[in-house]
Amino acid sequence: MSTQQKPIHSGFGAITTACEVRRDIELSGKVAIVTGGYSGIGLETARVLHAAGAKVVVPARDLRRAIAATSSMSDIEIQPMDLMDQASVDAFANGFLASDRPLHILVNSAGIMASPLARDSRGYESQFSTNHLGHFQLAVRLWPALRRAGGAGIVSVSSWGHRHSPIVFDDPNFERRPYDRWLAYGQSKTGNILLAVAADERGKSDNIRAFSLHPGGIVGTGLEKHLTKEELRKAGVIDDQGQPVLDPSRGFKTVEQGAATSVWCATSLQLSGLGGVYCENCDIAPIVGAADEANRTSEAIRQVGSRPLGVMPYAVDPAAAARLWTLSEQLTGASLACQREFSNS
Repeated sequence: MSTQQKPIHSGFGAITTACEVRRDIELSGKVAIVTGGYSGIGLETARVLHAAGAKVVVPARDLRRAIAATSSMSDIEIQPMDLMDQASVDAFANGFLASDRPLHILVNSAGIMASPLARDSRGYESQFSTNHLGHFQLAVRLWPALRRAGGAGIVSVSSWGHRHSPIVFDDPNFERRPYDRWLAYGQSKTGNILLAVAADERGKSDNIRAFSLHPGGIVGTGLEKHLTKEELRKAGVIDDQGQPVLDPSRGFKTVEQGAATSVWCATSLQLSGLGGVYCENCDIAPIVGAADEANRTSEAIRQVGSRPLGVMPYAVDPAAAARLWTLSEQLTGASLACQREFSNS
């Protein structure tokens, strides 16, 4: 595991907002793509990067909703894309590459959580397909534009929920085991972290660095749509009156606070020379210790504010990252070798 996976004491914290992070950041002339950039923390991330001067592109499954949500931002670019649709991801990437623009920042913020069993057209489980495979394919397909930037960052929004499950390499799509929506979510979020580890290893020679993060628990973004009020109350994220609990010290944040770590990973000079690390509260997270890992239970994991934060060792394991990269290439047909041929043609 990376020796870089330890806090650097950034000076920010759980209450920091995205606007506070970018206060001294100038992004004029930079291009950023933010998936999920029309709702929740993705929208706030897009808004703050735009305010810092970046040209922001938002790929969207729901174009009408995306246009309405981003209407206050001048010259933002909305393009169609569905992360569960392989052809749609390719079409978006091809369109961007055809523009010959560099890509300085790729924020993989879109996602689904704890959804009922569903599969994409290839038969892949929907959370693994949307949260991991779609973003893997997008990052690989956009690699020539990331290289063209001469210094780029890939930011993957993961979750504390990665503690639910490592990657189950023998059955990632729940074809031979009973489906559990939380195991599926956890596996996909572990995938986000391992993508950052593997992408950083492959990109750092071209000054492409990758990061993953836990944004915090934020109610009202739509991510929780598959959960009942009782489930949310048990998790401690809403009170008995159904109102969101706001307590950054326990990980329960506003959208503005939730987007802060995404913006920090995408822009902070404090991360210069670093990469492949998992972050939280605008800092690099510690690795979960053996005692905490041994004591975790499924019920405790769902109590978001009940345990210390940190990243599970299996989520920052370079061997697992390399194995997942190979599996993802096989499942999506996207590979860096093909993209290098594209960029040299």
